[in-house]
Amino acid sequence: MESNGQDGPDDSSLRPVSSLRSHFENMNKPKDGPTSTHSESPPTRNPSPSPKPPPIPDTRPIRSINVPPENGRPKLKDTLNIPGHYPAQIVNPPPLSPKPIKPPAVLVEPPQSPPKPRSLPALQSDMNAHLVPDPTKTPNTPVASSPRSFKIPSRPHTPILEPGRSPRLAATQQPPSPPPPRRSAELRREREARASPPIPPPVNRAEKPANRLSRLMGNAPKLELTPQIAERRSPFNSPPSSASSPENEEPPVLPTRPPARPALQKVVPRTNTIATTFDPPPVHHTIASIRRDEVNGTVRSPVMAQPEERPALPARPQTMTEPISARIPASSTMKPPPRPPRPVVSTTSVATDNSVSPQPKRVVSTPTTQFAPPPSRTHGRSLTVDQGTEKASLEFHQPTRRPALGDADSRPVEPAALPSTNHVEVVAQYPDATRVNRRPPFIKQGAHEIHTKYDTRIFDVCGQYVCTTGILTRVWNVLDGELVMSFAHGEGVKATAVAFKPALDIQEEGLRLWIGNNVGEIIEADVMSQGITDNKTNAHGRYEIIKIFRHYNEMWTLDEAGTLHVWGPDNEGVPNLGLNPHQTYRLPKGHTFSMVVGEELWHATGKEIRIFTPTTGGRNQLQVLMRPIVSEGAGEVTSGTLLKSQPGKVFIGHSDGKVSIYSQKDFTCLSVLNVSSYKINSLAGVGNYIWAAFNTGKVSVYDVAESPWVIKKDWQAHNNPVIKIIADPASFYKLDRLQVITLGADNMLKSWDGLLQDDFLENEMKLLDTQYCKFENIKLTAMTWNAGASTPNSLRYSDSDAMFMQNLLKSSDSPDILIFGFQELVDLEDKTATAKRFFKPKKKDASDQERMSHQYRDWRDFLVRSLDDYMPSDHLYHLLHTATLVGLFTCIFVRSTLRDRIRNLNSSEIKRGMGGLHGNKGAIVVRFMVDDTSLCFINCHLAAGQSSANQRHNDIAAIMESSLLPVERDPSVRIDSYVGGGDGSMVLDHELCLLNGDLNYRIDTMSRDTVVIAVKQNNLAKLLERDQLLVARRRNPAFKLRAFDEMPIEFPPTYKYDVGTDNYDTSEKKRSPAWCDRLLHRGFGRIQQLEYRRHEVRVSDHRPVTGQFRFTVKSISPKKRTLAWADCQQRFENLRVKEANAEKLHYLTKVIGYDQETSTRFLREKAAK
Repeated sequence: MESNGQDGPDDSSLRPVSSLRSHFENMNKPKDGPTSTHSESPPTRNPSPSPKPPPIPDTRPIRSINVPPENGRPKLKDTLNIPGHYPAQIVNPPPLSPKPIKPPAVLVEPPQSPPKPRSLPALQSDMNAHLVPDPTKTPNTPVASSPRSFKIPSRPHTPILEPGRSPRLAATQQPPSPPPPRRSAELRREREARASPPIPPPVNRAEKPANRLSRLMGNAPKLELTPQIAERRSPFNSPPSSASSPENEEPPVLPTRPPARPALQKVVPRTNTIATTFDPPPVHHTIASIRRDEVNGTVRSPVMAQPEERPALPARPQTMTEPISARIPASSTMKPPPRPPRPVVSTTSVATDNSVSPQPKRVVSTPTTQFAPPPSRTHGRSLTVDQGTEKASLEFHQPTRRPALGDADSRPVEPAALPSTNHVEVVAQYPDATRVNRRPPFIKQGAHEIHTKYDTRIFDVCGQYVCTTGILTRVWNVLDGELVMSFAHGEGVKATAVAFKPALDIQEEGLRLWIGNNVGEIIEADVMSQGITDNKTNAHGRYEIIKIFRHYNEMWTLDEAGTLHVWGPDNEGVPNLGLNPHQTYRLPKGHTFSMVVGEELWHATGKEIRIFTPTTGGRNQLQVLMRPIVSEGAGEVTSGTLLKSQPGKVFIGHSDGKVSIYSQKDFTCLSVLNVSSYKINSLAGVGNYIWAAFNTGKVSVYDVAESPWVIKKDWQAHNNPVIKIIADPASFYKLDRLQVITLGADNMLKSWDGLLQDDFLENEMKLLDTQYCKFENIKLTAMTWNAGASTPNSLRYSDSDAMFMQNLLKSSDSPDILIFGFQELVDLEDKTATAKRFFKPKKKDASDQERMSHQYRDWRDFLVRSLDDYMPSDHLYHLLHTATLVGLFTCIFVRSTLRDRIRNLNSSEIKRGMGGLHGNKGAIVVRFMVDDTSLCFINCHLAAGQSSANQRHNDIAAIMESSLLPVERDPSVRIDSYVGGGDGSMVLDHELCLLNGDLNYRIDTMSRDTVVIAVKQNNLAKLLERDQLLVARRRNPAFKLRAFDEMPIEFPPTYKYDVGTDNYDTSEKKRSPAWCDRLLHRGFGRIQQLEYRRHEVRVSDHRPVTGQFRFTVKSISPKKRTLAWADCQQRFENLRVKEANAEKLHYLTKVIGYDQETSTRFLREKAAK
């Protein structure tokens, strides 16, 4: 073979080369003969060792180097003599630029050589060596005895002599044999050979690597090392050396390196090169699919050589060295058992004798060695490679799913492109809370709560037994609350996961437990015998077991290091701790939440969710998607659930109170919803609703059928955060009821009625109220005014002020009820008077007349005289009730025709000033019944200040959530006259509510002058967009006034004026105008506001606001109500039967694993008993 002159190594034989160093060294060598044991050395190679160069002082020159003459030039031990190369004259190289040429551009991603026809073992070796081992993983010390003494160095800019090498090597009679290709399977042999390397001669360490590189590359201009040469031939890879002499072989031309990632369709099928060396693949398509998958990792054509694509992949793990026969089964007879119908599990092929380990039955992997083939995973875990780098191969951006296999390990597989987020619906509006029910759904039979009496954070439930675990493991009977089993785990050992184990007989479900602890041990306990029946020490090494899943008749155990064991059924059809796990996988660390969705495991680490398909056989690709799915704008994943009424959807809860909805089919994010402002600790799908447990100790029930969601129920389940909520799927089958169990940080277990029977009956009765109720409309006028310590006499100083009350009453159209709400009737700025009121005790036995100060009496008397003077003479009004709190005054009048229909009158007050100690801020609450309708009136004065909006929110929450009034004991009256499951003790329990007062909500993000100008221009819409109350109603889900309505405001702000003028505040503070004085109502369509206006009274810095309303009240016919109640009971029974059949069928098919026919037969047999 002749040289082509300047082409240098381009026509060299494709003999294996181990590093770029030897490539540059051999650029100056003459053409070699064939590498054989008796071949002569080239004439230019000095067979005898040369004297060592004189030591160079440690001055480390930077640019200039004295190169020794040719006969004294250092030579490498394993230098390759490349045919077609002749010695080149060595000259002093030009100095390198500050940025020397980077050989790693050629070194890191070399193209691969096409394979030669060879036997099947050679093919397997070749398939394991598509990826160049990571150069950073190879030790730096070369081995003299190894034919592969050179490597890709870890330094990217110094591919030259290693520090431990002498510049002069020992003499040999022939050139050393070229090293074979570096295979991932041969790395272990190389490490063993390097265990005892010979002591190399000293090397000149004073020379800088960059200078040595410049000397070696001095002839680079002559050889024209251009990118075109690198494209034609690569010095990094060549076919494995054969036993025959290669001197007569024409070296094959390597494929050119593409400038960018190639398209998938341009790869060359390898099947054309290997079809003549071994038998064709099996005809069965599943076997061919397995072969394609094991080599390529994706669904493509048969095994392909991809020289353009392979360099972009990370290094193949060293553990993928098993022979091809271990990955491609010889026949299709080794079928794992089909899960439905479950009785077939006794024929499983993975069941082994107790004396024989089940490991040989594994098709692909042994424990801790199950890796999905490239490109889906290359580090022994699920896609830990950084996909944002340029090295990510094309498959990372166009992932595909594996084809289905023809056995029970197959999964419903479809092309899984990366989830698209183009159509994600972001619902910013919070769920509708106007009809929320606060009644706790206590279970009707059995123990409602169980005190565990120790610190526990983990539990599981199956039928009548609920197991809690921690430092102790205890099992309780939910029917009577009795402790069934209890044992301790020993010092330093704590149980960290628990799940009920599958049973062969459906009647034995819920009697065996698997318990994982913090030392990697799994314990099996029997509830009936109250003892441990089996255990597996070091099942997970010494790693803490964090989750145990039950998947049909399998058990999956996951530890903190990411190891997932799959325990399939044994000969008896149930998982057995006496055997080894059937399959082991490696998942990412940092687990925060995981759940089983059908055949898949959804695994969350922080905000990222990865989807895996673990099986007992391990034939399928483990990871479904190449990249994790992330809900944009949502916090860390904390929980998740499924809902039978929403098939194909997965609901994921987040730490910021959001819920994201994913498609189970293509894994796209369908929508992200704002559910709460509190952390969601747990989710559970119960019937048609989703139950959410929060860090506040509350549990909420959402109807997801509407958009936005509707809050059906919200109650304080625990005094501390709710840790977990579980809807027991076995409860209907075992106990004929739907039970939901919650565990709180207060170490209490509580059982709840999953059917929400009381809520159903209450809602049905209200839907049928037209059948047993008679309705009537009454008129009501309400006024709210911050009087600013003015008195009735103050109104006399101005004609317009003096006519205020007269005009109000005459224009009210003789309402049935008159509500007067005043604020600041006393001077709250008078600190002396305020201190007296705060510290002076009240007389316990004093009458209303004695307790009421003269300011309140003056206003009361003024209102009575005004009604007598200005209302029609045929309309007589009675003073129904007066109530006072520091500055607050409520006065209620009713017409004489309505007085006898009013009953159950109560009032209360709540102080909010000075942390609830002082009544300068707070509310007065008055409630009474008109016929069978409950009415509640709230007069409040909230915290002042432009920046005190949150404090005002808290004031409103305290007013609405406090139990201020007497409790109604009669359950039927609660259903008829109160709403939301209330008992009449809270404001929102009442059917018709009217709130008035100085709420002090201001206009945000606007200067005073801007607001004043907008008012003068009558641009009220601009100001109302910034009104704090309206903004909170739109954006704050916890804002209690969201349930209230307000008529659109069409009048200017009522605060703050200079007293006696129509000018907004011109004092030193110059407060910005605002709508502080408001009227809001809640009546579920039975309150209609007719008027909303302000009045021009100038004796105060506030303007009074009035409104006219029409209230609808009802009276109940007892006989007709009895019939309606019976109808509602029958409706609930029909619903219970329907839900019971659906839940039982779901339990047998989705939890136990029976097919539809077998499950139906079981249900018929159970019903016949």
